[in-house]
Amino acid sequence: MRDLCKLLKIKYPIIQGGMGNISSPILASAVSNAGGLGTIGCGTMTPLEVEKLIIDMKKRTTMPFSINIPINVNEYSKELLKLVIKHEVPIVSLSAGNPAPFILKLHEAGIKVIVVVAAVKHALKAEAAGADVLVAEGFEAAGINSHLELTTLTLIPQITNAVKVPVVAAGGIANGNGVAAALALGASGVQMGTRFIATQEMTVHDAYKKRIIDATDQETMILGRSVGQVRRVLRNPYAEKISLAEKNGISLEEYNNHTSEVFHVKGAIEGNSDQGFMNSGQIAGLINDLPTVQELLESIMEECLSCIKKLSEYSVENV
Repeated sequence: MRDLCKLLKIKYPIIQGGMGNISSPILASAVSNAGGLGTIGCGTMTPLEVEKLIIDMKKRTTMPFSINIPINVNEYSKELLKLVIKHEVPIVSLSAGNPAPFILKLHEAGIKVIVVVAAVKHALKAEAAGADVLVAEGFEAAGINSHLELTTLTLIPQITNAVKVPVVAAGGIANGNGVAAALALGASGVQMGTRFIATQEMTVHDAYKKRIIDATDQETMILGRSVGQVRRVLRNPYAEKISLAEKNGISLEEYNNHTSEVFHVKGAIEGNSDQGFMNSGQIAGLINDLPTVQELLESIMEECLSCIKKLSEYSVENV
C-alpha cells in the first residue's frame, strides 16, 4: 500500500477507473484532490476532445492524475500518446491492447505507466514490458471485460504471486472492507469505477445514479458473449433488447453498432434506459448513498483500517 502511494505520489491507495467518455475533470480532480488518483478515460474521444479535458483537469488540481488510453478501442491511440507527453501528464494507464510499444516512450518522458490486465500471462508480459503498476481487473467489473471471465478473488493472489511490481485490485470493490480484502489478497491498492458513479461530483444523469443506488445484487447482466466482446451493464429495456438479438443471432458488427458510444451516451448521460445502456459492476447492490468524493474516500479508508485492526486482534488460538 505504501509503495503504491509513494510511487504514484497519492495519499490513499485508491484509483478511479477510467470510465471512458464519462469520467469528467470534475470527478477526476475531486478524486485527486481527495487523496486518490483521478483518471480521465479517453474512450473513443478525439485528441482535440481529450486535450480540452487535460487542460481543464490541470486547472482543477495540482495533484497527480491519470489518463487512460484504451489502445484498441480508440483509433487515435498513437496521437493520444503524443498528447499526454506534450502536456506532461504524470501517469498514464493503458488497457485493451498491447502496451509494450507505448511504455518505452512514456518512460522516456518521465511518465509512470499503469497497465490493466485480466490474467497472469498478461501481467507477466506487461511487467516484462516495463509497467510500473498493474491493475488486475476481475470479471465483476463494469463495462468492457475480458472474455476469460476470471474473478477478482481468484485473479489477485495469482497475479501478485507471479509479479514483483505493485498490483491494484479492480472489480467488485466499493467500500473499506473490500479494500481490506484486496490488501489481504496481496494487492497494493484498489481501482473503483461503479462506486464513483454514485457520487455528487459524477457528471452523469441522475437516473443512472439512482439505478446504481437502488440496485440489487442481481441487477447487472452480461452482453457480448456470443461475439467475444464481453460487457457488464445494468439490466434495462435496451440491454434486454441486445441480449435477445444475441439469442437470435447477431454479427460482431451489429453488436458493436448496438453498443457504440452513441448508445452509451443515451443511457449514461441522457438517462434513457429505452434507447441506451448503463455500465455497472456487480458491486452496485452494495451502494446505497450519494456522498461527495472526499466523504467517500475518507469513509472507505476509515472502514478499511478498522477492518485491518479487527483482523490483527485474532490469533490462531482464539479463532
